[in-house]
Amino acid sequence: MIKKIGYYIFSLFFHLYRLWPVNSNKIFLVASHDQGPEGNIGLMKEWIEGKKENCKFVYLTREDGINHPLRFFGKLAFDLATSSVIFLDNSFMPMAYTPFAKGVKVVQLWHGTGTIKKFGLDAEEEEVCQVAKKGNQRITHLIVNGPRTKDQYQTAFGLAEERIFQEGLPRTDLILDRDRMGQLEEKFYREYPEYREKKILLYAPTFRDSQVEDPRLALDLEKFVKKMNEDQVLFLRLHPHVADNFKEPVEELYGGRVVNMSAYPGVASLLQVADCLITDYSSIMFEFYLLKKPVFFFAYDLAEFEKEGRSFYEDYRQFVPGPVCLNQEELVEAMEDYKWDEARWQAFCQDNYKYLDTGARDRVFSLIFK
Repeated sequence: MIKKIGYYIFSLFFHLYRLWPVNSNKIFLVASHDQGPEGNIGLMKEWIEGKKENCKFVYLTREDGINHPLRFFGKLAFDLATSSVIFLDNSFMPMAYTPFAKGVKVVQLWHGTGTIKKFGLDAEEEEVCQVAKKGNQRITHLIVNGPRTKDQYQTAFGLAEERIFQEGLPRTDLILDRDRMGQLEEKFYREYPEYREKKILLYAPTFRDSQVEDPRLALDLEKFVKKMNEDQVLFLRLHPHVADNFKEPVEELYGGRVVNMSAYPGVASLLQVADCLITDYSSIMFEFYLLKKPVFFFAYDLAEFEKEGRSFYEDYRQFVPGPVCLNQEELVEAMEDYKWDEARWQAFCQDNYKYLDTGARDRVFSLIFK
C-alpha cells in the first residue's frame, strides 16, 4: 500500500512536469537490476554514445526510490517526463500512472537474455499484475533474442505482437565478442591474480521470493568444498535482492576456497573466467552456455517450485542444456562424469537465438533512432 501511494505521488509530479517540452536528446535509463557497464543498459548506452551526439543520459538505479524523495519525486520524475527515449532493464511500476507524450519511445530490454521460469504477468499476484500490466502498456518496443522468447515474453508482459522485436540483446553482443571478453578476463585477473591458475566453479542460484530477508544457500558448502579438487575455487553470485542480506563470511569459513562475488560489478567477467556454472532456474545460463562451457542444474526444490513456485514455460528437464541434479550427491557425480555435447549446444542456439552475431545493439539503435 505504501509503495502504491509512492507511485501516485510520483505520477502527480510527473503530470506537472509534462508541461515542459520533451528533450529530443534526453535518454532515461531504468537500470534497477544492473547499472554496470556489462548490463543491457550499460552496453546500449555505450553504443548510443558512439553513434549519436549530444545525448544526455539520466540513470534510475536500485538505490533510487522513495527513500530519497527529493531525487525520486523531483529530478527523476522531471527527467522521465521530458525524455524522448526510455530504456529499461526491469519493471518500473510508477509507469502505470505516467502517460508519456506522443512519440516517446519506451524500450524494454529486460535483464535476462531468456527465461526458464515464469515471470511478470504469468507469475505475479493479481494486485501486482493489475499495476504491472497497465505500466507495460507504455512499452513501445520489447526487445528479445528469438521466437521462443518472443512467445514467452508476450504473455509475461501482456503486449501485442507488433510491439515485440527479435533484434537480439546487448548482453549477447558482449558474450559473443571474443576480444572484449578476453579483455574483461585480463582485467579480472589483474584484480585477482590469485585465481589465474585456479579452476573456477560459479554458483548462481535464482531469486526466490521467500529468501530475500533470510537468504540461505541450498548448497552445503562444507560438504561441497571437501569434494573440490585443490586447484578449484567456488564463486558465489547471488541475485541482487538476496545478496544485500547475505552476511555469511564464506571466505573466512572455508579458507578462501569459497568467495562471495555477488558485489563484483561485472557478471559477464565472471562468466568468462568460470570453468562451469551451477545454477537452477536462473536465466544466467543462457549467456554462460553461449560460451560453450558446461552448466549443471542443482534443482533441489524442483517439485516444490513446479507446484508452489513460479513454475516453468516448458518441461524443465527437457529444456535445460545440462544435467538436472535433485541433490548435492547427484551434482557432484554429474560434475565428475560430464562430457560436452556439441550437437546439444547447436540445437539450443538454433532454438533460442535468431542471430548469433554482435549486431544486436546496432539493430536496436536503428530501430529506435531511425
